Amino acid sequence: MDKDLKTLIAAARGDIKADLVLKNARILNVFTKELESGDIAIKDGYIAGIGEYEGEDILDLEGRIVCPGLIDGHIHIESSMLTPGEFAKAIVPHGTTAVITDPHEIANVAGEEGISFMLERSKDLPVDIFFMLPSCVPSTPLDEAGAVLEAEHLEPFYREDRVLGLAELMNSYGTVNADDGIIAKIKGAEANGRTVDGHAPALSGKMLNSYIAAGVKSDHECFSIEEAEEKLKRGQYIMIRQGTAARNLNALLPLFDDKYCDRCLLVTDDKHPGDLLEAGHIDYIIREAIKAGKSPYNAIKMASFNAASYFGLKDTGAVAPGYRADLIVVSDLNEFSVEKVFKNGIPVAENGKLLRDIFTGSDDKDKYKRVYHSFNMHEVSPEDFRINEKGSRKRVIKIFPGEIVTDEVIVDSGSPEAEPSEDIVKIAVIERHKDTGHIGLGFLMGYGIKKGAVASSVAHDSHNLIVAGTNDEDMALAANTVRANEGGIAVVADGKVLSSLALPVAGLMCEEDAQTVEDKLRTMKEQARSLGVPEDIDPFMTLAFTALPVIPKLRIITKGVVDVNTQSYAPVLFD
Repeated sequence: MDKDLKTLIAAARGDIKADLVLKNARILNVFTKELESGDIAIKDGYIAGIGEYEGEDILDLEGRIVCPGLIDGHIHIESSMLTPGEFAKAIVPHGTTAVITDPHEIANVAGEEGISFMLERSKDLPVDIFFMLPSCVPSTPLDEAGAVLEAEHLEPFYREDRVLGLAELMNSYGTVNADDGIIAKIKGAEANGRTVDGHAPALSGKMLNSYIAAGVKSDHECFSIEEAEEKLKRGQYIMIRQGTAARNLNALLPLFDDKYCDRCLLVTDDKHPGDLLEAGHIDYIIREAIKAGKSPYNAIKMASFNAASYFGLKDTGAVAPGYRADLIVVSDLNEFSVEKVFKNGIPVAENGKLLRDIFTGSDDKDKYKRVYHSFNMHEVSPEDFRINEKGSRKRVIKIFPGEIVTDEVIVDSGSPEAEPSEDIVKIAVIERHKDTGHIGLGFLMGYGIKKGAVASSVAHDSHNLIVAGTNDEDMALAANTVRANEGGIAVVADGKVLSSLALPVAGLMCEEDAQTVEDKLRTMKEQARSLGVPEDIDPFMTLAFTALPVIPKLRIITKGVVDVNTQSYAPVLFD
């Protein structure tokens, strides 16, 4: 949206009427962290001035507080299981007026076509959707994705105005070892004047120095305040993440203090639809920080101006002359309940409801064939889940509530079968992009199921078919159900499909609205819990992250269990 500067200046002087004036507002000033009183004059989607103004339309706010629209600095829209338009419907009423998305989920499935699909489907929405280009497709050379993206494949996308940089460099191992492909991607972003995001959990000391020296400007993987402080001291911005699976807010609450807050922003990374509908989006993180005793001024600035500044969005993130009129209205800072949302000066949501229709469909299935037909694998049988290794000890991947890090547990058992009574089940990842027949097998602890199986085509980041279960027959049934649906999730027990959710868009998303998806997911989660999955483990999102071979310590991919720190395979049964 281009500014007509002469018109904007005239409206700021009061020579011509504004399009809309928000009268009797209290305005949260992100520069001085205080409230000021006045009218807000809006012309052609921009704020012309603050003071006393007249407009073609007047809205008396009667002392309510106006804040800048909220910005999610790092999210994967695909993880909501919603297409961009349906995702927008869920977040706009919560005051989100911009998100920065990394489409590496769909890129791992459909490559450049997947990125193009997301760019096309995110146009003309009442929320700005900006993009960071996927840096690691696949996440590491060990993994098998549906595509491989090198620097030359990313280069054409930098011509897009909504592309802001290179997304999370999760292959920190390759970065600190100066991998040629990664260096080429960093140089490509820098040559195009874009920023580079990071992803380096637990990286420290000289390895952290080398990672930052490579040009990585941020990190969203801090699990402790000590880790965040070290990265802040070395010049990185810290993204405080509170999503559905990974929840780091409580550990990082000190970052809301004056000493740190100007170098921090708020992100969700991954959010399921129910979490968005019931808890909220970035507004939820603000409320939780305020409940914990943190300054609402700091929290709101971190959720708006800081994100805009970091990503170079120079006319976004503040209630001030010359800034976009992306605004939210609340009655009380401590409650922080979003009552009104304005995008480019136009009311788009009020009291949790959208004020305009959003067109979310498109007749583009022939154009995006790899997106809509992403499964290329044969049916599996129970025999495919037999573990043929031998040994007297068992290597087990252990998961934790509210975290996506895992640990390694060695058990004195040589059984190649699941042992549900000991909280040990089988886990497998089946290659689904090129029908290679590769199936990685291992063991999982902390998932809790006592019978049956759960399967999903959402398995970060290569999104092969992941399944965890207590017996080979149910595992095969769950996997084949997802395959038949061209993607999705299935819950199985005693040889019966209890429920399934089809995700035919790249095996990651569907065209249904957030409430419909959430209703199905809620039922499926209840069924998973009836099989034994504990309340503090998300049965689908937590499972999905066990396949991501860039977050310590153990993961499982299509060729077996991986020690992330050494990027090498580890036997699951051994002496």
